[in-house]
Amino acid sequence: MAIPLLDLSLQHDALRAELTDAVERVTNSQRFIGGDEVTSFEAEVGAFIGAADAVGCASGSDALMLALWAMGIGTGDEVITTPFTFFATAGAICRLGATPVFADIQPGTFNMDPEALAAAITPRTAAILPVHLFGVPADMGAIGDLAKRHGVPVIEDAAQSIGATVGGVQTGALGDVGCFSFFPSKNLGAWGDGGLVTTTDAGVGESVRCLRSHGSHPRKYFHSRIGCNSRLDALQAAVLRVKLRHLPDWNAARRDRIRHYKDLVEQAGLADQIRFQQVPEGTTPVYHQCVVRVARRDELQKHLSDSGISTAVYYPLPLHLQECFTDLGYRRGSFPHAESACDEVLALPLFPELSEQQQQQVIAAVTEFMHGTDH
Repeated sequence: MAIPLLDLSLQHDALRAELTDAVERVTNSQRFIGGDEVTSFEAEVGAFIGAADAVGCASGSDALMLALWAMGIGTGDEVITTPFTFFATAGAICRLGATPVFADIQPGTFNMDPEALAAAITPRTAAILPVHLFGVPADMGAIGDLAKRHGVPVIEDAAQSIGATVGGVQTGALGDVGCFSFFPSKNLGAWGDGGLVTTTDAGVGESVRCLRSHGSHPRKYFHSRIGCNSRLDALQAAVLRVKLRHLPDWNAARRDRIRHYKDLVEQAGLADQIRFQQVPEGTTPVYHQCVVRVARRDELQKHLSDSGISTAVYYPLPLHLQECFTDLGYRRGSFPHAESACDEVLALPLFPELSEQQQQQVIAAVTEFMHGTDH
């Protein structure tokens, strides 16, 4: 039986009636941009996250850009982030004319190493942009302490971590600003692109609202600044309102699947060869992906593919080695932990509806490869 990396059809089948009602509500209103669906979703998701303000936008990439923009980041500024993440994290910094400065990761958690962060701070540092990668929160205690010491804001890239917590506080409410993505494959996914900015600062929230609509303020066709077009569609908001009610159960199911994978790996005697992402004490992850580290990754991936099991590599090349960032002056060896992760990580199938039988089939194929390549 073929096993996909992600199967959204099962989720859709379970919510079909609720989603149909939501879509009909939007089509009956004929209000497709903004309106009650968007404002209601912003209020509901803001309450879920525990944020004082939540502002919808067109994508997670735009959420990052709007957050930086609203915080006044621009030419001449440096923003410290991780080289082991999706491109949009650093891309948003560059789009505003600022410079991304990378700090290496912790090899176990895949998240920004606070010690590396401390070494990267300069007088030009204008913000710190940690990523809660694969739904596992970064070390926000240490990162927050450094930010306060140097008087710079923390902008969380929480694109993959909605519902994750540190000390009972959700990601997106731990720093000054949080950025989320609702790309369809996310734990909370729309039917297209969508994003969100959360903040504890009402002024930042209003700035994001202004910027996402061409800088329009105080009313339509009057512009206090130059912004962009990055509004959340009403249809996406309606779909997300339905799915948000189910998100805690889905996140819990993801944690259950990870526990089962770990049990199966332990039973197979492969715990030293299949290393799972580490979770810091006091945090609750939401596991957007099940990413493991393994030697001979490419060979294992091919074996799994030949066995009908879909996998993915997140991410094959760190940001500091991307061609478009050549001018930053980094080279291979600049961030060895990120580079090593790119050589070893593999994402196994993971979604809330993944069955125990499917997980057993995945680990059986992994075990077959490992035993067949023992020396």
